[in-house]
Amino acid sequence: MVSMDLNSASTVVLQVLTQATSQDTAVLKPAEEQLKQWETQPGFYSVLLNIFTNHSLDINVRWLAVLYFKHGIDRYWRRVAPHALSEEEKSTLRAGLITNFNEPINQIATQIAVLIAKVARLDCPRQWPELIPTLIESVKVQDDLRQHRALLTFYHVTKTLASKRLAADRKLFYDLASGIYNFACSLWNHHTDTFLQQISSGSEAAILSSLERTLLSLKVLRKLTVNGFVEPHKNMEVMGFLHGIFERLKQFLECSRSIGTDNVCRDRLEKIIILFTKVLLDFLDQHPFSFTPLIQRSLEFSVSYVFTEVGEGVTFERFIVQCMNLIKMIVKNYAYKPSKNFEDSSPETLEAHKIKMAFFTYPTLTEICRRLVSHYFLLTEEELTMWEEDPEGFTVEETGGDSWKYSLRPCTEVLFIDIFHEYNQTLTPVLLEMMQTLQGPTNVEDMNALLIKDAVYNAVGLAAYELFDSVDFDQWFKNQLLPELQVIHNRYKPLRRRVIWLIGQWISVKFKSDLRPMLYEAICNLLQDQDLVYLETMFTLLFQLLQQVTECDTKMHVLHVLSCVIERVNMQIRPYVGCLVQYLPLLWKQSEEHNMLRCAILTTLIHLVQGLGADSKNLYPFLLPVIQLSTDVSQPPHVYLLEDGLELWLVTLENSPCITPELLRVFQNMSPLLELSSENLRTCFKIINGYIFLSSTEFLQTYAVGLCQSFCELLKEITTEGQVQVLKVVENALKVNPVLGPQMFQPILPSVFRGIIEGERYPVVMSTYLGVMGRVLLQNTSFFSSLLNEMAHKFNQEMDQLLGNMIEMWVDRMDNITQPERRKLSALALLSLLPSDNSVIQDKFCGIINISVEGLHDVMTEDPETGTYKDCMLMSHLEEPKVTEDEEPPTEQDKRKKMLALKDPVHTVSLQQFIYEKLKAQQEVLGEQGFQSLMETVDTEIVTQLQEFLQGF
Repeated sequence: MVSMDLNSASTVVLQVLTQATSQDTAVLKPAEEQLKQWETQPGFYSVLLNIFTNHSLDINVRWLAVLYFKHGIDRYWRRVAPHALSEEEKSTLRAGLITNFNEPINQIATQIAVLIAKVARLDCPRQWPELIPTLIESVKVQDDLRQHRALLTFYHVTKTLASKRLAADRKLFYDLASGIYNFACSLWNHHTDTFLQQISSGSEAAILSSLERTLLSLKVLRKLTVNGFVEPHKNMEVMGFLHGIFERLKQFLECSRSIGTDNVCRDRLEKIIILFTKVLLDFLDQHPFSFTPLIQRSLEFSVSYVFTEVGEGVTFERFIVQCMNLIKMIVKNYAYKPSKNFEDSSPETLEAHKIKMAFFTYPTLTEICRRLVSHYFLLTEEELTMWEEDPEGFTVEETGGDSWKYSLRPCTEVLFIDIFHEYNQTLTPVLLEMMQTLQGPTNVEDMNALLIKDAVYNAVGLAAYELFDSVDFDQWFKNQLLPELQVIHNRYKPLRRRVIWLIGQWISVKFKSDLRPMLYEAICNLLQDQDLVYLETMFTLLFQLLQQVTECDTKMHVLHVLSCVIERVNMQIRPYVGCLVQYLPLLWKQSEEHNMLRCAILTTLIHLVQGLGADSKNLYPFLLPVIQLSTDVSQPPHVYLLEDGLELWLVTLENSPCITPELLRVFQNMSPLLELSSENLRTCFKIINGYIFLSSTEFLQTYAVGLCQSFCELLKEITTEGQVQVLKVVENALKVNPVLGPQMFQPILPSVFRGIIEGERYPVVMSTYLGVMGRVLLQNTSFFSSLLNEMAHKFNQEMDQLLGNMIEMWVDRMDNITQPERRKLSALALLSLLPSDNSVIQDKFCGIINISVEGLHDVMTEDPETGTYKDCMLMSHLEEPKVTEDEEPPTEQDKRKKMLALKDPVHTVSLQQFIYEKLKAQQEVLGEQGFQSLMETVDTEIVTQLQEFLQGF
């Protein structure tokens, strides 16, 4: 392809790209291979640029061309990369990328903007000074499409440059920001004014178009404002923009009245409103003292829209959440909190504190508190319906699923807690007064009164610690809460649930132990009433019930509740389980014909083993035969019992204090399970890992040969994810047992080596390959040498040549590795090849140093006190993590992994120290002059970064 001119090359590449979009793998695979070979050919990216900027070609082909170009930037754009693009070609490509901002397809336009930003990250402004001026000119043009595409690119470039963290890069971004801020402001104002004019007269398409531009220009301004200035409060333009946000927000909120609730314009409008609040939140987070002049306006604005009538008809949930977050961040901000001794506080802190105190007057705080409780804490119609139809789903929603951070209920509760904590002297009487008005039972017909009571009880529960001295909880429990629990009307259900939750909040704060029997009795009644509440003292009652009932279904139901209790109280169950442990073998025997009951017994055993921890070893005479039967695919019951049986096997291993011959023998069931290749494979791999962590030597000596055969078969037909799981087992074996591991899994390692050399295309598989090879190279050098020798014979190459190819591919694919541990391992492994007088290793020295510096960026954290860097992955025996009450105590396997980490080079060797020692040793091998020549092969910027990290050595 190299020898062809651009046009004929374009025809060939176009043909292969077209084949690469085929659904037919027979056509697709060879095309992908061909494109892979071209990746490193000069001229390839110029051809791709030609193709994706030709709008007459098929969209899918152009899309693919953009993607290949984008991957090429990641791999070959840096000067130090293997097969790096020439400076001449890069110069042509940069010019070509910003010639025409006229891409008609949105998705392709976004990809082009992203790839321009990727190049800008590496080349702007030094090698690409014309980028920003070109973008500024292009966003001024009258052509709608060109203007939009240039603005889109402007945003992605700004976003990328703002994210760079090195001191020199920050300085460049500060220079850029001060140079273009004025323009960015006027651009944003222009698009905003255009939108505000069109809202009354323009078409929906015109409104949407100007909204889109307003959004993009505001995104640019957000990055410049938050990341572009060291002391933003000294810049009039920045502060002018920030002060202007409140007026703009009012205008946009008013516009929402005239835009329907369900269309694209509404969606864009809400995005802009949220973006305004993000600018304020980010600015407050990054520059708390520069934010001081905005505290008053922010609080006035947020409180008026969220806690007064001003917001009616214009606010929406996500906006309310953002306003509450703004109030909360101002209230909680440490920068605004004076020291106990006022004189020790800085003038900036005292000024901010004064503004806060002047704003949060008694009437304002009272109004916020009352509105939070009586308006935002009320259960909605929707929540009540959900509570009725799907109580479990309601509980999950309420305690916070994925959207917790942006969900209104948790947000209001957090704001309430923070404000109550900060101003508890003012707010305690307000809440006590609300409690006073709710004495006695509530009329079940008065739904509103029930909801208000639920809301106030919620507030009293959340503020339990603050109310400690002000509420006689024991009296309140006896006189008010206990009678509430005895109201059995259906409409009282949510309130009974709230009361039991409220008692749960107070029990650890203030609750006399002699009142507990009364509480337990109330809970027994609730259990009969099907309101599910767990308490360890119910155990005996439940166990008696289990023995008394005869129906299989009832036994399963009771076992399920027992399992819940055991799971809930975990280790505290130990004193109560003796009777159950004796009864379960009998129940297992009796239930031979009832597989579903046996499943329930397995579930109970899973929770029991977790609760007993290492003491579960005493159950082995019963436990191991149960696991053996449940996971034996030659036994008919396995159809029902396998999934729970595997889970039980896994928790037994995780909680086992040591290996026993019987526990080792159960592994004979594994080989047929791996042949099944079912959906239980993931658990099977976890079990294999469990044995490796528990007793690697005995386990590998007994089973590794058979396991290795099973793995070799599996790897032929398994999914990518499955391959990764297999390789992780091998990686763990190498980590736990660097001597025996490589010998036992020797048959798999050549395919790993081959995968690296040939540049495995799936990043996650390549990452695992490099993890496996990194372990061998770092922890068993002699084995690595013999493997290299074996592979040299297979490939019919010189060992040195093959090693060079491997290092080159490793450096090239470093971006495939996302886990910080593996990235550090790669750096340590490649550095372990130094010092060396081998010309091939010296030839790859530059790549090894690149990876090492990348590794340093990953693991080094700066100590703000001393200004020095330290390796954050280093662990010591002294770091015993404190387990809080809410956390699960560590299993035996957790302890084993901790002990293993304390021997792992990744956690015991300082990367900084290791690099220093290796470079020093290399210098001794080559002498001062030879070493200097070698260092000159490394990019000067990388050398500067390296020196920064190695200060003090």
